[in-house]
This record gives sequence, structure tokens and C-alpha cells, in this order.
Amino acid sequence: MKLDTALLRAVPGAFILNSGIGKLGMDEESAAGLQQMAANGVPFVEEMTPAQFGKFLSYGEIAVGAALLLPFVPTRLAGAALTTFSAGLVANYFSIDSMTQDDGIRPSEDGIPVAKDTWLAAIGLALMFTAGDKKKKKTKKNKK
Repeated sequence: MKLDTALLRAVPGAFILNSGIGKLGMDEESAAGLQQMAANGVPFVEEMTPAQFGKFLSYGEIAVGAALLLPFVPTRLAGAALTTFSAGLVANYFSIDSMTQDDGIRPSEDGIPVAKDTWLAAIGLALMFTAGDKKKKKTKKNKK
């Protein structure tokens, strides 16, 4: 694994894994609050109980974080996991009016902590497209 790919995987991987571990065993009141916010961007989570949502969220974050950190998980797959995870976060950002300024794009003061999740989406997409470079380089070497 190249250093740039390892860095793109390690930093968000460690952050997301830590977040998931921190949510293990969260109380129902905290889970309900996070569920209510998440339902703005990902409506199907409303159908879960707060306890189910808490487990779904913590296990999901642990899975995404681990996929990014484990070197045997293909980079394209780890990138797809991060992109999918961050898509839900970005959907929340755009679904809650108070998160953006009047233009609906730039973050408001309330939206700044959530707007950073767009960086996770960009990293996930970069990982998905980086994986294809290795095959192209091998093909070019074989043609010489």
C-alpha cells in the first residue's frame, strides 16, 4: 500500500473507529437524539427503536473504521464504505435548513461541524478512484 493511500485510510479510519467504540452501549436517550437527527437525511432509521439505532450506528462506524484501517481490505472497497457512510452524513447536512446559509450550500455556524463530513466523502471517492491506478501502471510496464 502506498503512503498516500495509507494516510487517506488511516486518519478517517481511526477517527470513525473511535467514534463507533465510543457509542457502544450508549443510553436510549442519546441514541434517540442521534436517531432523530439522522432521520432527516436517512429516513429509514425512523423505523428502528432507539436501542436498535444505537447498535446500528456504533457497529456501522466500527465496521467502516476497521475496513479503512485493515490493510487486507481492498482500497476500493474501503473507499466505497467511507463514501456510503459519509453520504448519510452529508444528506443530513443538506436536509436541515439551520445547517446552511440562505444559499443552501455554505455552512451556517450550526452547520460547520457537520460540513466537514464532505471531506470524508471526498476521501472516500479518492480511495475508490485511486485503486484503479495500480492496474494502469502495471499495464504500462508490461507494454514497454
